[in-house]
Amino acid sequence: MKILMIGDVIGKPGREAVHSVLPELRKKHGINLVIANGENAAGGVGLTQATAEEMLQSGVDVLTTGNHVWRRKEVFSYLDSDAPVVRPLNYPPNVPGRGYLTIGSTMIINVLGRTFIGNFDCPFRTIDNLLKTLMPKPKTIIVDIHAEATSEKVALGWYLDGRVSAVLGTHTHVGTIDTRILPKGTAYVTDVGMTGPMESVIGADIDGVLDSFLTLMPLNLSIGKGDIMFNSVLIELSDTSGLAISITRVDMELKEK
Repeated sequence: MKILMIGDVIGKPGREAVHSVLPELRKKHGINLVIANGENAAGGVGLTQATAEEMLQSGVDVLTTGNHVWRRKEVFSYLDSDAPVVRPLNYPPNVPGRGYLTIGSTMIINVLGRTFIGNFDCPFRTIDNLLKTLMPKPKTIIVDIHAEATSEKVALGWYLDGRVSAVLGTHTHVGTIDTRILPKGTAYVTDVGMTGPMESVIGADIDGVLDSFLTLMPLNLSIGKGDIMFNSVLIELSDTSGLAISITRVDMELKEK
């Protein structure tokens, strides 16, 4: 089985990049399932039903999110629908949506880190509690750990090694080069990266970000410009064990339209 995970999709440029390259990628690599982090797909922050469905129509099978998913209140009812969108599992009970989703024999779990982000339930114990209740346990389990601290992501990878198929980091928008298979068979990367404008500060307009750093004034940041960076990882999994055979980065640069 081959699964492609696309890094945080930033606004319209990111959505257009997904639409442009994903059909050919699926065909070229024989990809069975595509996951994309979509929490910044609507105007650079948040998600809407329209932007979610645009990516699903482009060939994404499941959208994960993160701490920005709540920025657009109109998405709340969509999260409660049957749409293949998951929000972090370790939010308090009774918030909209669900923290995991099963498609065929594959479960996709989304959790938030706590370091530098907020006071959420422990992602380690949250996943422990879920794995204990799975009867039967899906053969393939993919975890999107949406976190700021690299140490927290690395620690979760080691903690879940051999118990899930892959632990894939998102949130920082900076792709890392530490793709590897951990000793017990779990594919790992600290951050998949982003799919968005290269002439930017992790997707946002450069001048606006500089003003924010220099003045410490709150600003509404716009999306950056220029050519598009498409960051993703491709994971191949054993059909018998569900554990990883390989994980490789699939990155490309696309010219601005």
